[in-house]
Amino acid sequence: MKFGIVVFPGSNCDRDVAWVTGGLLNQPTRLVWHEETDLADIDVVVIPGGFSYGDYLRCGAIARFSPVMQATVAHAAQGKWVLGICNGFQVLTEAGLLPGALVRNRGLNFVCDRVSIKVEQSRLPWTQEYATGEVITLPIAHGEGSYYADPDTLKSLEDRGQILFRYCTRNGDMTDAANPNGSLHHIAGICNPQGNILGMMPHPERASDPQLGATDGMRLFQGLLSAALALSA
Repeated sequence: MKFGIVVFPGSNCDRDVAWVTGGLLNQPTRLVWHEETDLADIDVVVIPGGFSYGDYLRCGAIARFSPVMQATVAHAAQGKWVLGICNGFQVLTEAGLLPGALVRNRGLNFVCDRVSIKVEQSRLPWTQEYATGEVITLPIAHGEGSYYADPDTLKSLEDRGQILFRYCTRNGDMTDAANPNGSLHHIAGICNPQGNILGMMPHPERASDPQLGATDGMRLFQGLLSAALALSA
């Protein structure tokens, strides 16, 4: 499985992801400059965290028009995998690959912390290495991470099982205090109806290396890799 990690001017988590996919999982990985348009050799496109194009206008608003994002839209339409983390999630919503929007955090503060996340379902490759209802710990670092969508969109996400991760307490309860940014329905990560596109605000790549004392995020990458190996068997 070959990973392509998009690099925008302002990206700052691209090397973190590359260390996980190439350094820890030993999978072919290349950094994809934002002006590239050929993703034919890539199985998984990762849009990492950071501040694409300086986050001018609003997060992800300029990145959506980049050549690489036009290629990513085509990549996704073929049923191939796309993962957007933090700023990447914002870019995916701006590009229309995922519904809703990420807006300013409740309280208008930048939040950098480790938070509890509930895995809502484990039927997709992204989550198959977790148990449904399991609570994991992942880092967050964002100023515009509050997920917003209209009531009909939220109902559709719930009904179709597109919500993969929610903010919660260590016991899995959905309390206001456990919602770090005010996201509606405590949403921390969603997928598209087909399940090949995932956007999430928490950083799994920052909780994948045992040397950092946190590995809950590694299982997301391992699940995707296992699914790919099963398909090629």
